[in-house]
Amino acid sequence: MSLKDFVLQNLEENRPSYVSGQQMAEMFQVSRAAVWKAIEALRRDGYEIDSAPKKGYALLPSSDILSKGAIYHFLKSEYRSFSLHVYESIDSTNQAAKKMAVDGAAEGTVIVANTQTAGRGRMGRSFYSPAHSGIYMSMILRPQTDISDTVLLTTAAGVAVCRAIESTCKKPCFIKWLNDIYLDEKKICGILTEAMTNCETGLVDSVIVGIGVNFKTPTHAFPTELQSRAGSIFSDEIPSVTRSHLIAEIVNEFMDLYADFTQKEFLKEYRSRSFVLDKQISYFAQSQWHEALALDVADNGGLIVRDKEGKIHTLHSGEITLRNID
Repeated sequence: MSLKDFVLQNLEENRPSYVSGQQMAEMFQVSRAAVWKAIEALRRDGYEIDSAPKKGYALLPSSDILSKGAIYHFLKSEYRSFSLHVYESIDSTNQAAKKMAVDGAAEGTVIVANTQTAGRGRMGRSFYSPAHSGIYMSMILRPQTDISDTVLLTTAAGVAVCRAIESTCKKPCFIKWLNDIYLDEKKICGILTEAMTNCETGLVDSVIVGIGVNFKTPTHAFPTELQSRAGSIFSDEIPSVTRSHLIAEIVNEFMDLYADFTQKEFLKEYRSRSFVLDKQISYFAQSQWHEALALDVADNGGLIVRDKEGKIHTLHSGEITLRNID
């Protein structure tokens, strides 16, 4: 890492306390002038850094620039060896992750962007990805499992995101099957899981878990067609944490669940967070909408429903709607 990166990491570790320039100079074995130049470079990059005589420098709580140093700081020690790629702008983190996976990127590789120019959601929809206000990230996994288990990874990601938001932001979250996270009856997160299989073995070669979170997008900033149903974690208040912190916590929570995801222990929590169970829903299948009652979440992550004729089905993909929300 460059001196600028080392200084940033040190400020992150001590945020919002002050760190003396002399202390950093001695720590990194450089001159005070070199530290000052690194601080000025960080300020030009947009970091909000205060300075005070006899106290040093402090990274202000309001400073929220995505960086490797900030994310690594909040990762658990066992995940700090992961390859982390942070982009100012990218077409799609999932697309970048798929290319990296094909090129042999290791499991645990994380791709993060400040904005996406062609972000994608499920069913081929675009994902609104404004700069500086959201979290757009993808993780590369190599589970060597059957394709049917990939639904479990989506449900695990849903639980992980809810846990991360609640532990860092102190906001209660709920899940709409299969992949949407809701807060105050508005969607704040979507999850897109894409698998690539090995034709010779029939097993999954890699899985890309894409997560998009509306972190601090004001309601009026959403496109008109989304304003009634889209929300943010901090839509009308100053964030109490940074995006880097939440990104790291999502990785922490997800990788903890992923370690033994085939044991399905997290499904109990997934069910408890679901707000569609015992509700009348519509689901899209065979090119048309059907009405049904959502009964339960199956052990493979599918949604068990009973249709109008009384027949019970398990949905493994597709889209559902709830009249009072959608």
